Amino acid sequence: MTITIIGIGLIGGSIAISLKENGFAARIIGVDQSQENLDKAVRRRLIDEDMDLGSAINESDLIIISIPVNAMLQVLPKVLDLVENQVVIDVGSTKAELMESVKNHPKRKQYIGTHPMAGTEHSGPEAAIPNLFNNKTTVICDAEQSKNDAVELVEKMYNSLEMRVLYMDAKSHDMHTAYISHISHISSFALALTVLEKEKDEKTILDLASSGFSSTVRLAKSSANMWVPVFQQNRDNVLDVLDEHINSLSKFRTLLIKKDFDKIHELIEQSNDIKRILNS
Repeated sequence: MTITIIGIGLIGGSIAISLKENGFAARIIGVDQSQENLDKAVRRRLIDEDMDLGSAINESDLIIISIPVNAMLQVLPKVLDLVENQVVIDVGSTKAELMESVKNHPKRKQYIGTHPMAGTEHSGPEAAIPNLFNNKTTVICDAEQSKNDAVELVEKMYNSLEMRVLYMDAKSHDMHTAYISHISHISSFALALTVLEKEKDEKTILDLASSGFSSTVRLAKSSANMWVPVFQQNRDNVLDVLDEHINSLSKFRTLLIKKDFDKIHELIEQSNDIKRILNS
């Protein structure tokens, strides 16, 4: 199978590595607006060659779009305009607006919206790593709106990456990812800003940063170019969960002012219930 990956960054590059290693893809073509990224991808053997968009689509059986979600709104319709029988997927973090944008496209049934829930805080082709997707979950959205054989092909691809496959409608996907993923990034960005504002001695941050602090602010290293469009497209859901997060922070603040440490103890024990869910 020949696969074109549009956007050779962390996710696109890691997909390329794994699909070549597991034999799902015999040939991988890269498309990217940055020739530097393509040159790096060729040197790292993430892709076999690079092409312009039209040539790459003509050569391919499957096209994977792995670019920021705002750019997808322009690129996905163009890709669907060019395909004949090829299957097209995206791997973006938001779904509802994108899928709505192509709902009346004549090639809509050849497109499947997906979201592999995996990643790191790094970006670019140099960040691509093997086995990124092992034992992670991918979401396929509104599968009933796509051709059955297209869905089967995408399921087979994700199975080859050793991923669990879940099915959701696009709106539910965006709501749940706001609660689980998007709020985590905002919290990390906010914590990093707080520490940078209050602690002006960079050496002290470096010397005293524990593994707990490092893991909490890890996501603050993530690319603004990727995450601002996610927050823009999923604004309402992110605001909903952010309001609840602010409410929780306010509870702790009020209890500290009141010196009600018994209630703080109770809230911490309530929060510990997340272990039961994550370890089940």
